[in-house]
Amino acid sequence: MTQPLQNPLGQLGEPVPAPKPRGMARLRNYFLTGLVVAGPVAITIWLTLWLINLIDGWVKPIIPPAWNPNSYLPVAVPGLGVLAAMLGLTILGFLTTNLVGRTVVQSGESVLDRMPIVRSLYKGVKQIFETVFKQDGTSFRRVGLIEWPGPGMWSICFITEPARGALAAGLPGPDHVCLFVPCTPNPTTGYLVMIEASKVIEIGVTSDEAFKLIMSMGIIQPPELTPLPPPEEPVAEERAAPPAKRPVEPAAAQ
Repeated sequence: MTQPLQNPLGQLGEPVPAPKPRGMARLRNYFLTGLVVAGPVAITIWLTLWLINLIDGWVKPIIPPAWNPNSYLPVAVPGLGVLAAMLGLTILGFLTTNLVGRTVVQSGESVLDRMPIVRSLYKGVKQIFETVFKQDGTSFRRVGLIEWPGPGMWSICFITEPARGALAAGLPGPDHVCLFVPCTPNPTTGYLVMIEASKVIEIGVTSDEAFKLIMSMGIIQPPELTPLPPPEEPVAEERAAPPAKRPVEPAAAQ
């Protein structure tokens, strides 16, 4: 007489629990869990120490021996160069806000203006720093989506500045904006793209979340990121349908 088959769903239709890992499988799970916990901490500590040692190597040689604790302590003090650099930059910023400091800076810039190669390099770097670090600026703080590098393919972009002056006059069509399309997984390299403002979709994602998305190759996705519209719909309808996305409005020329 044949025995009836047992219910694979268990009693009352409940699923049978999966067997627990044993032996080497359990040890492997413990190892992977420890690696996930310790890996980011170790890499963060290593990068922090590397940056501190790098700045210390630049700043400590210019600190007078009387003010350098390493001259009379048996052990080196890490981070002394970082503190000295922060203090020096703060004092420099305070001095350049008054009349005497501005006069000194203008005198130094007038000397650099007489140097052909150094002049162009200094002005370009200064303009980049003033644009990125100005408190009321929006460069690299607004994230958008564009169809790049072809139709139906979307890429994360950073909205830098609207096209102005000779650049805006040479571009055909309506208002354009300058975008930076970073590469993956190294966002420090990418492409400068000038595109119509109406073709850029601004999304509610911060710059930090966008950098995490790029560096993780799409693994770490911010919860605010709205899914892309279906590729078969027209582009104009795609931009108008999702309420969370809005076309970029060009800023007024300064």
